[in-house]
Amino acid sequence: MAFRGQYEHSLDAKDRITIPARFRAALAEGVVLAQGLEPCVEVFSESAYGDVEQRFLADLNPFDREGRRTQRRFHARSEDEKLDSAGRVRVPRRLVEHAGLKGPCVIAGVMNRLEIWNPERWAAENEVIDALEEERAGGGSSAAAGE
Repeated sequence: MAFRGQYEHSLDAKDRITIPARFRAALAEGVVLAQGLEPCVEVFSESAYGDVEQRFLADLNPFDREGRRTQRRFHARSEDEKLDSAGRVRVPRRLVEHAGLKGPCVIAGVMNRLEIWNPERWAAENEVIDALEEERAGGGSSAAAGE
């Protein structure tokens, strides 16, 4: 299933967030919560995270320092969780802090995952995305400068 769309849900006092109803079946077997490369929390189905591991991590050389560090980054900064009967997932405190989550949050569908964002950080990210789109369409400063 491809995750698409943008949703607003709140992080509760126990650091749980409700997963949008349309995605719960795809995540019913369990989820992997991971520290995003940006300040967000990534939510994968177990199988989708397994695909990421196979595609990007499996071929890393365990005798290479950079390979080990990359494996550590992805595995030590992720957690296995389950949805509760109300469709919520508990977000570990260190991931909450990484993403700056509190109260209202934005849940964005991004292909093989959901991303949970602080609304202000999400707005800033969207400004960067909009500028990138404009530049790629030929309306950005590099196109105007003849580059």
